[in-house]
Amino acid sequence: MDRVHSAVMGVDGCRGGWVGVIWDGSKSIAIRALTLAELVNDANTVAVTVIGVDMPMGLPDAHARQADRLAQRALGRRASSIFVTPTRSALAMPTQAQASLVNKEHGGPGVSIQAFNLRPKVLEVDEFLRQGKSDDSRRFVEVHPELSFQVMNDGPLEFSKRTEQGQSERQTLLTSVGIHVDPASVTVPGRVSVDDVLDAGAAAWSAFRVRDGHARCLPDPPEINSDGIPASIWV
Repeated sequence: MDRVHSAVMGVDGCRGGWVGVIWDGSKSIAIRALTLAELVNDANTVAVTVIGVDMPMGLPDAHARQADRLAQRALGRRASSIFVTPTRSALAMPTQAQASLVNKEHGGPGVSIQAFNLRPKVLEVDEFLRQGKSDDSRRFVEVHPELSFQVMNDGPLEFSKRTEQGQSERQTLLTSVGIHVDPASVTVPGRVSVDDVLDAGAAAWSAFRVRDGHARCLPDPPEINSDGIPASIWV
């Protein structure tokens, strides 16, 4: 892989682990790995300064995160694409029913199946950050691709990312800002989907905006819970 100057990486979870798109503002490289740590290690030959990850960073002790509520409000009719991050205590529970009960006891809403199914990846990111596995020279920020695409488009998108029209709509947007990714080049049936790659591209776009000081965060300033990790979504 050629070394590029001050690149960023966008990361999205997929069935096969994580998929990342590296972008330096002129070209993009899609890569895939099994764990977040492996994905970051794969970028060691690239001067990555900001990594945007589509997964919660900074878990709440109680109630819902401000970041989730503000992002839902900003997305309007596509608000369902953002789940409310369960509390740290709820994520420690082994079943969705227990997690939902504990989350309500801590002032949050019930935990959906979708949110609970993301539990392993949420905890993987949390461990990665809390165990000091991240390189201090890199900045890790939380992003949300659907919000990134909406800002990129200067308005809501027409189609769902699960549809052919929606995927075409999103790929056209990425191409228009200079991010050229070919989902087919990294797609393994059942392991990495087209929308995973496109979402990673959108995450890279927001990470680039963070790098250049053009991004904004929800909330501003970020919310800080007991884990000390700033909880905010950047776009």
